Amino acid sequence: MASFGERLAGVLDSRGPLCLGIDPHAFLLAEWGLSDDAAGLRELSLRAVDAAAGVIGVVKPQIAFFERHGAAGYSVLEEVFAAARAAGLLAIADVKRGDVGSTVAAYGEAWLTTGSPLEADAMTIVAYQGLGSLSDPIERAVAYGKGLFVLAATSNPEAAATQTAEVTTGEFAGRSVAAGIVSGVEHLNANAARLGSVGVVLGATVRLADYGIAGAELTRTPILAPGFGEQGANLRDLPALFGAVRNNVVANVGRSVLRAGASGIRDELILRSHEVRQAVSL
Repeated sequence: MASFGERLAGVLDSRGPLCLGIDPHAFLLAEWGLSDDAAGLRELSLRAVDAAAGVIGVVKPQIAFFERHGAAGYSVLEEVFAAARAAGLLAIADVKRGDVGSTVAAYGEAWLTTGSPLEADAMTIVAYQGLGSLSDPIERAVAYGKGLFVLAATSNPEAAATQTAEVTTGEFAGRSVAAGIVSGVEHLNANAARLGSVGVVLGATVRLADYGIAGAELTRTPILAPGFGEQGANLRDLPALFGAVRNNVVANVGRSVLRAGASGIRDELILRSHEVRQAVSL
């Protein structure tokens, strides 16, 4: 069984780094002329998957927009994951879960187990309780060929004070919280030939140097980079943002593409995929 890191590397090589965030905001449903309910959610999300198929390699449903519709929203989400698998897309569940002990183990079971109703290829996860608290989901990801993306330096400005705070004890004393997470994750990937199966989330709108993060610490680590598009980062700037590890980046776009509507998403994805692939190859 191929690891998630191996599968992701294959997708990045063959289809490029672009990822479509499936974020069915209420205002987007309205712009599409859809009802703000499970039926509208289903229409937008499955059309997004159809548009992505054969153009890019990764989609990232933002779970909050499904969760707000309760059980009906989760039913749609199950369809979205199944459709993504059928279309040959890697699906990242953007759930940002995190806890300790049996609780975080259950999160891993829900999102990373083959055959689970909510089975995804990877999930976003939080290490606020320490990277060691994620040992069970990490073991599960390895066992099932799945992946994790641990939040490190996120694109929302409110997080900067916490993520740049200096660690005062332990292995990463003297470094920022974000840099400690990055170093710990890279250590987990030390034996990978190219990419490991545990990645980090690094916002495209942050300067990594401000967080004490260096590219040398990310040579085998997948990078999920939100912040392109409406949040302000430009895809053509990806090489400048990530330097020597540009080829490890999954570049997420969401609202800026979904605004194109049902008939325009595919063309928008083609344009943006070409833009970012050209930038990375320079």
